[in-house]
Amino acid sequence: MHSLFLFLETINYPILIGFFVSSLALAISPGPDNIFVLTQSISNGTKYGLATVFGLVSGCLVHTTLLAFGVSEIIKRSDSLFFAIKLFGAMYLLYLAYQVYRSDASILLNKENKPAKTPKKLFWTGFTMNVLNPKVTIFFLAFFPGFLFSEKLNTLIQFYTLGLLFMLSALIVFGAIAILAGKISKYLTSHKKAGVYLKWVQIVVFVGIAVYLFLSDK
Repeated sequence: MHSLFLFLETINYPILIGFFVSSLALAISPGPDNIFVLTQSISNGTKYGLATVFGLVSGCLVHTTLLAFGVSEIIKRSDSLFFAIKLFGAMYLLYLAYQVYRSDASILLNKENKPAKTPKKLFWTGFTMNVLNPKVTIFFLAFFPGFLFSEKLNTLIQFYTLGLLFMLSALIVFGAIAILAGKISKYLTSHKKAGVYLKWVQIVVFVGIAVYLFLSDK
């Protein structure tokens, strides 16, 4: 029990909380994943939307594993390389913010009632969409290293902890989208400026994380 308390004392909780809040904000912002969940739920029902959610979220574990073993080794070998990774991450997040700024703020929903796939097929569709998207790996590489939360805890454990928190945030937001798909769709249809607000939320989050990475130490 004493060792558990010592372990908990090594954790920087504000960093973890900041990471989780940022992850929630990013999950809420409109993107291909949550729009896909929304359209599947509208077209086929909540069960199918949730199957898609679990597939998308499960795929994050693959990216977390690639990141954890790759970057953990870099951290062991070189402080300058790790700084370069964080610098790349900050620049990449600013690039994403710029891309969002240039994009159309409208949220397009395809409500065509196509023949529904089975929940199992939608799970694997979501999983494949996530795992085979190299942009997810790059985003994890840009996002995670600046949120390591303990100087004493093994970096593998820290990356997996961040990965699980990211998955939890996605599960909460995407699950809510699947369950409340009808109401969300109706709101987005009747409030044309919702896309603008969500667009700027995404920009602020990307820029905020980039600034944090610039200023953070190893």
